[in-house]
This record gives sequence, C-alpha cells and structure tokens, in this order.
Amino acid sequence: MNLNDTDFELFAVQASFAQDRAALDARWKELQREAHPDRFAAQGAAAQRVAMQWSVRINEAYQRLKDPIKRASYLCALNGHPIDAEKNTAMPPDFLMEQMEWREELDEARDAAAFDKLRAEVEAGRARALSSLDCLIDEKADYAGAARQVRALMFIERFAEDIEAKSEALGQ
Repeated sequence: MNLNDTDFELFAVQASFAQDRAALDARWKELQREAHPDRFAAQGAAAQRVAMQWSVRINEAYQRLKDPIKRASYLCALNGHPIDAEKNTAMPPDFLMEQMEWREELDEARDAAAFDKLRAEVEAGRARALSSLDCLIDEKADYAGAARQVRALMFIERFAEDIEAKSEALGQ
C-alpha cells in the first residue's frame, strides 16, 4: 500500500462506478485492522503517527467510495473532468427544464399530498441520474457527461433538503 494510491487501488477494487457495498465494507474493516495505531504501540510514537495517517487515509477513501455521488465525482476528477460545482454549473438541458418545474411545484406546495408527489418525482430523478452515471462512466467512459450528471445530482440532493425544510416550516 502507498499513501498515493487511488482509493480504488487502496481498496483493491476496479476503478468503476458500480461497486459492491458489502465488499467495500469488508475491505474497509480489513484495512482498518491492518492500520490501527494500537497495533503499532510497541514500535513507538512515530509508527503510531504513520498508522494514524493510514487510518485517516483509509476512512477518507471509504467515504468517497461508498457514496455514489462522491465516487462519481472522484472518478471524473481522476479522468480529467473535475466537478468544480462552484465554478461550473453546466447540467444536462433536460434536467434544467425539470429543475424549473420542480421549483414551481415547490413554490406552490401547501399540503402533504403536494410534498409527497414532489418527493416521489425528485427520488425518481435521482434514480435516473444514478443509473445514467453507471452508463456514462462504466460503459461509455464519458467523464464530461458524467460530470454534468454529478452536478445535477448535487442539485437534486440540495433540492430534496429544500423540500424537507419547506414541508417542516408548513407543518407538513
């Protein structure tokens, strides 16, 4: 193992969007056991510091690999297409239209039925976006397209939070 390995190399998995969560979980536990600072107590403070660095690195990699949006973002960045959501707001055109419709629906939502309908639409949009990432990354290696889709997913996540905030504010 090398601190400069990619997360995929560190976890000994293929660099792809599709991942087996159980395999990631098992590998994380295995890596944590190997790098736990207590295993290096007899070797002194320097060895424990290195073990702590490894433990942090393993946890950071695990957080990226287990989350589909973070994993897709990481794959895009590794392949020359960083998300740069702060600077780059390009998203798929069809998603921009859907996003405007959702905003209008949220503005008009006043009862539980309206919020439930909007939640279902947003969750369906999220599922479609995740499915398209699988195709864009693993089948087509279209990292520019995947980066646009990741930005759309980031919007969906924030918008889902907006739905919950408004729903709670209205006591729904």
